[in-house]
Order: sequence, then structure tokens, then C-alpha cells
Amino acid sequence: MSGRNSVRAFLGLGGNIGDPAQAIASALQRLNASDGVTVTTVSSLYRTPPWGKTDQPDFFNAAAEIGTTLLPRELLGLCLEIEQGLKRVRGERWGPRTIDIDILLYDECRIAEEGLEIPHPHMTERAFVMVPLAEIAPELVVEGIRAAERAASLDSAGIRRLPGGNNWWKSPK
Repeated sequence: MSGRNSVRAFLGLGGNIGDPAQAIASALQRLNASDGVTVTTVSSLYRTPPWGKTDQPDFFNAAAEIGTTLLPRELLGLCLEIEQGLKRVRGERWGPRTIDIDILLYDECRIAEEGLEIPHPHMTERAFVMVPLAEIAPELVVEGIRAAERAASLDSAGIRRLPGGNNWWKSPK
């Protein structure tokens, strides 16, 4: 990996069973401790209503900007490894989970491969993704529209920013 230039990428993190805030913090800490990844900015933590499958507990969500020398597939592998280490069980689609780490954007790349699609599909339709992303990168252009504008256009009813600021993930619980 040495010699590769670092690229800017954005991740969406969420969970709603166990201690999701702690799981997201642990995931961010593990990402930051990994070779080839530096967590540069993290949004506040948000409590959000479930989406897709609504008969489950509220989620906690955050967005993170990272610098990485990992290629997209390598970054995906790292995210999946961290999810597994935090006891993620893949059950029903949009169902409850301890942790979910999605690659939202990877530099200016557009990828549509088996198991990897960047930009993340439907992210621009989901307030639980766009509200935290717009907090840390309001001027970021996603599918032709600034993140702040896109977030403002979505139904964000029930989404609450939790106290703790942007360093909430660094302090041990």
C-alpha cells in the first residue's frame, strides 16, 4: 500500500441493537487504527427512526470523512471485517443490526460491481444518511446537488442530533 495517494471517502455508520452508539464509536476507532485509514471528521451522533422496516427500535447514525490509501474493495473488506468483529449478523434487509458501515463516496469514483456500488445507492433519498453527511460536508456535491441542499429537501421528521459534538466517538465509555 505504500506509495498510493490518499483519497477522500465518506462512510455512513448506524445500528439499533445492543449499544449502537458504542458500536459506532468502536468502529470509528478501529477504522482510525487501521493501516491506510485516517478518520478526519465525524458528524454528531443522530437518533433516527427506522427506515424501510419500521417495526424495530430507533437507529443511531453518523457520517465520517476519511483519508485512505486503500482501494475501494480493500476498504469494503475492512468495513466488513470491523462489522464482523463487532458481532454484526446479516439477517433481514433493513432489519435490526449492531453495526452497519457503508461506503457512501470514494473520491470521484463510480463503481457498480457485485457487492460494491459507489456512490451508495439511494443515499440521496435517505435523511438518516444525508443529514449527518451535510453536517460534516455541506458543500460536497452528491449527484449534482450540494449535500446541505439535498439534506434540507428530505423529510427529517424524528431525526435528532444528540449532544456530544464531533468528538463523541473518541472518549471511552
